[in-house]
Order: sequence, then C-alpha cells, then structure tokens
Amino acid sequence: MWSTCTALVFALVAASSFTPAYVLELCQNISPECHSDHNTASNSQSSSHTVKSKWTLNASSLMHDLNQFRVSCKKLLEALPIDKVDGNFVRTVKNCIFSKSIPTPLKGPLRLTAASKDVIEGILDLDASVTRSGDFLHYASGGRLLPGSVPLAHRYGGHQFGYWAGQLGDGRAHFLGQYSNKKGEVWELQLKGSGKTPYSRSGDGRAVIRSSVREFLCSEAMHFLGVPTSRAASEEPVLRDQFYNGNVKAERGAVVLRLAKSWFRIGSLEILSQSGEINLLRKLLNFVIDEHFPFINPDNPEKYLVFFSTVVNETAHLIAQWMSVGFAHGVCNTDNFSLLSITIDYGPFGFMESYNPNFIPNTSDDEGRYSIGAQANVGLLNLEKLLVALIPVLTQTQQKQAKIILKGYANIYQMRVHQIFKAKLGLLGEDEDDNDLIAFLLKVMEDTESDFTMTFRELSEVSAKQLLNKNFTQMWALDDLSHHKHFSDWLNKYLFRLSRQQDDSDLDRQHRMKNVNPRYVLRNWMAESAIRKAERNDFSEVELLHHILSSPFVTQETAEEAGYAARPPQWASRLKVSCSS
Repeated sequence: MWSTCTALVFALVAASSFTPAYVLELCQNISPECHSDHNTASNSQSSSHTVKSKWTLNASSLMHDLNQFRVSCKKLLEALPIDKVDGNFVRTVKNCIFSKSIPTPLKGPLRLTAASKDVIEGILDLDASVTRSGDFLHYASGGRLLPGSVPLAHRYGGHQFGYWAGQLGDGRAHFLGQYSNKKGEVWELQLKGSGKTPYSRSGDGRAVIRSSVREFLCSEAMHFLGVPTSRAASEEPVLRDQFYNGNVKAERGAVVLRLAKSWFRIGSLEILSQSGEINLLRKLLNFVIDEHFPFINPDNPEKYLVFFSTVVNETAHLIAQWMSVGFAHGVCNTDNFSLLSITIDYGPFGFMESYNPNFIPNTSDDEGRYSIGAQANVGLLNLEKLLVALIPVLTQTQQKQAKIILKGYANIYQMRVHQIFKAKLGLLGEDEDDNDLIAFLLKVMEDTESDFTMTFRELSEVSAKQLLNKNFTQMWALDDLSHHKHFSDWLNKYLFRLSRQQDDSDLDRQHRMKNVNPRYVLRNWMAESAIRKAERNDFSEVELLHHILSSPFVTQETAEEAGYAARPPQWASRLKVSCSS
C-alpha cells in the first residue's frame, strides 16, 4: 500500500577531524492495488521510473528562496496531546504522544556532498540551487529550525527481542513538521542523531557516520529494488562500544534528515495500551486511520478491525519482499515495525550472500531470533503484540474475528512468496509442481552455499541452450550451484517447466527475469568499503554506490569494474555489524 521512499540529500559537515553527515529521506504513497496478482518487482521497478518522470517540473514554479519553504505542526498539535513538561532531560512521560524537544546543533562548518535534484524539485518544490546555500545545511543539520517548525520527540514503547522494554521513544530524533507540496501530498520531516530528548535514556542523542552511511545506502537500495522503505543519512566525537566488548572509541557522528508519510509504529500503540491510556489509544488510532487509511470509513464500527486486517496483509507482503531480495532487517522489534508497513530503522541489517536460512546479520543477536529465515514468524509475533494493544478498543466479537484474521497471515505470506519466486524463475501460469521446483532450487543453493543474488541473476542472463549444455563460463554463482549432485535433476525439471510455457521465447523469459532479479545489492563489504573512505572524508564510493544502486537491475560498467557483481572478497566473511550506532 505504501511504496518505497526516495533519499533527497546526502551532505556532510566538514571540520577538522570529525565529519557529520546528513541524508534527506522520503516515503511515497501508491495505490492499494500494488499487491495484485500482476504486481511483481518488475512493476515496482518500472513504477519507480514512472515516478521519476513525474518529477520534471517547470523551473519557474520552484522555490528559489528557503524563506518561502514552510512546514506545519498544526494538525498534530491540535489532534494529539503534548507532554506538559518542557525540556530535553530524560524522564518518564505519560498521557501524551509527543514531547517538545529542541535539536542540539552540531558544531563545525558544513558542506554538501550529494543531492537528488528529482526529489528536491519534484517533492519539496525547491530549486536544486538552494542546496548550495548555508541556510539549507543549517536546516538539514538541526542548527536552525524551518519556518513553522515545532520540534517534537515521539513517545512509544516496544517489545525488544521478545520482552516488553517499556518506554522507548525518539531518543535521538526530532520531528520538524509536515510539508504539503504542490501535488497535495503531505510529508513528515524528521531529524535523526540531532541530540538528546526526554526519551534518550542513557544515550547521547547522536548517531555515527558508520550507521548513517549504511542507512542512507540501504534505504536507497531498497527503494530501487521496489521494496517499501523509508530513505536515509555528527563536529563532535561520539563514543561507541561497537561490539559491546568493552572497547569504547570515538567515532564520527552523523545526522539524518528524513521524510515519510508517517513514523508511527506498532510500539506507538503498545505504550498507550500498556499504560492504560485507552482514550488516548483510541484518539491516536482514529488519527492514524483518518490520515493514512482513507479507504476506512471513520464512522464504521468495524474500523479498528479493518485497520488491523490491513496491517496484517501489508506486513506479510513487506516481509515477502524482504525475502525476495535476501534482506535481513536484523532488529525486528515492535518499535521498528511501521504501521504503514514500510521498512524503517535500518541498523545491523544485511543482504544475504551465500543462501542460508539461518543467516544472522546482527552479531548482537546471539540466539538468532531475527535470522532471515525467522522474519516471517517474527512478523506474526509482532502482529500478535499489535492485537494485544488493540484489545481494549475491540469488542469480544471483534477480538475473535481479529484472531481469525491473524491466522490468515501465513497463507498471505506464502502466497506472496510463491508469486515472487515464480517471477524470479520466469515461470508463467500455474503448475502444481512449482512449489517443489522452487524448494528444490533453494535446497541445492543451501547445500552448495551458492550466492543468493547472483544465482537468480545469472539464471536470468543465461540462455536455455547454455543451461542445457551447462555452459557457465564467467558465471561463478551458477558454476558453484552446478557442483551439487542433484543439480542436473533440478535443471531438467526447470527446463521442462519452461518448455511448456506457450508463446514465451527465451529472450522474453530473460527480459522478465532481469527485471526482478537485481545484479547489485548493498552487500556488507561494499558498505564497509564506502564507510572506511567516508571516515577519511572521501565520499566518492558512497556516491558511486548511490548511483549504481539506483539501477540495480541494469548491468553497469563502473559496477563491474568495482567488482560489485563478482565473488565477494575473502575479507568480507570477517565483517561484523551490531546494534551500536
């Protein structure tokens, strides 16, 4: 229901030895029909190109002066209660949705490193030239408030690794306001890494450049892969114990300026239900439904049930899309699950390289709770927590109906995964053996530790004749796969299935498959290479990756030269990522 988002700006603060970085991110709405039987990653990809073309505006209609740019907090301030206590000091907060909180400005001179003209002009109605102004950088870094802004920090809770964590909230994020563009779209602007709030707990309110570069690049990558997502990017050192082993060191900090239709998550409702603030729970639900679920009649006595059913459906679709590109979120807590079913809060994520259902990107996840193969079940558990939060506003009959809806989650997920993986293999029509064909391939991939992304991509690029002859010259992933003792059995079944597709040429199959199987994803080693350069004030590889990941389905010479589709380097297997950011 909500499509991917588009990163607008990646800027950096350049000063002596520490360099903060900034990103503008954006979430874009699409029609509810996006999950029809005909919707595939190719449709998602083509739709992203369509959106781009719509961003071409008459230059004379764009704002050249940032003083003309205004945000508003009026709707939120009028509809939802604000904390009666002012100040950024840490405290327990009750009976409100937001607390007023002023960002803490970063120190040091600022300079812009990259910008997306399409989004700045097509979404924010700004001429790209404004990004070269000092005012723009001060607004983007929290050093100055946009006209109309009343900065707020959101109060929410969450279940973390299965346990109720109590009050969490925006510990390092500030909502700046809503912007209504010329198309009538409304976007929420938020800073991340912009200083302490009442919800900072023991944190310093900052983010480091390491995690911010990862968030920026991954949100861009996910967008262009057609996966619903937010889009993301401190002069002061930030102390971090990256792997929680007692080795604390100073790292460069960063601030992210990001946009989305909404940043409300499951934990936004949980904190109110857990605290017994039922009237406020109902008020927030009504606000979310009115603003973001317009197809739900506000006078419908079943509206909360319809809302729950929609979130169940969209969450199943989202996680199926994660699996289709080998993406593991890493920290699937309820405070990281959006009510709009978009990917948010990028932390210790990872794109799976060798196919392994037990792939765990997060070194902090000792028990493998959030392994890639567990994500669908975790989604179900999070939806169960959402239902618990909704129980106070549901009748006994509606509670029973909600449990039935929840039982349908597995079927929705399996159906979507089946559709997606059929498309990844170029299969048309229905065949009762398709599930077995897909499962057979995945088992062979697991046994041979074949690369997930490149196996499907090379199947897209290889001709039927090459498959028949097992001619996999310069196709390293298929060569790995072919060493399995049952590979020939699978291949024969696959070729036979393709041969029964009427009016389907080999070139047509290859074209379809190339549009749903990316050649490039943000592998951890690629992100790490860019981060190491960024920490030395060299953002060239960040910009290179940004460019390449904007067209992940298209073979690009610069990407091939950089080895982004080659076998990962040996040092890649030694990389670790954690929750520290």
